[in-house]
Amino acid sequence: MSVVFWGMVGSLLAGLATGVGAIPALFPSLSHISHRFRDELLGFAAGVMLAASAFSLLVPAIEHGGAWVAFMGLALGGLLLDGLDRFLPHEHFEKGLEGPKSRLRQIWLFVIAITLHNFPEGLAVGVSFGTGHFQDGIPIAVAIGLQNIPEGMAVAVSLLGIGYSRSRAFLYALLTGLVEPLGGVLGAGIVSVMYSFLPWGMALAAGAMIFIIGDEIIPETHHGNSARYATYALMVGFMVMMLLDNLLG
Repeated sequence: MSVVFWGMVGSLLAGLATGVGAIPALFPSLSHISHRFRDELLGFAAGVMLAASAFSLLVPAIEHGGAWVAFMGLALGGLLLDGLDRFLPHEHFEKGLEGPKSRLRQIWLFVIAITLHNFPEGLAVGVSFGTGHFQDGIPIAVAIGLQNIPEGMAVAVSLLGIGYSRSRAFLYALLTGLVEPLGGVLGAGIVSVMYSFLPWGMALAAGAMIFIIGDEIIPETHHGNSARYATYALMVGFMVMMLLDNLLG
């Protein structure tokens, strides 16, 4: 029970960081950010996710289950997200509508897109706490929370840009992060019942996040003239998380 509890708490705190990032949307003087800065925020978040996938998920997956388990789990995670991406209608701020046609309102299509990002992040946190060692879950929870802050700001400001009120932009950005505890409870619960799933769960979560980075976040940041800045921001995010993983781990 404690494993599931800490998986839920860790993923909840990481998800709430999305709301922290969205706070500037409530204040006119703080919410006017350039397209370039938005791309840099998302690039930084992608770098953090990439480093967390490599150092906090894949390396432990290899240690617990071996290279082939990590290999197959990584592939399954990517294929799972690819299937969901094709099956669920959703919309991105730059890439537009993806998946089957839908009569859902645009805001709910945006929410579905961000939910596709956040669920595997919560799963990653839950699986990490599922080892039963509290210190194993801290780096990945910090990583997900850290990347959720700029992501929350980017989402809220983008919603403002398409006409949503400040309060609604903040609320929707916050809600997209609250799906993470569901993934956290699921991941921690499965590992606590079936410990052999641990390396598979870590690799699967890593594969899902790497798929998101390559298929969604990087293309979102490379539509305009700020692609080079977003690339450098990705590198900075990767380096920051690399240091944090070693300091916290």
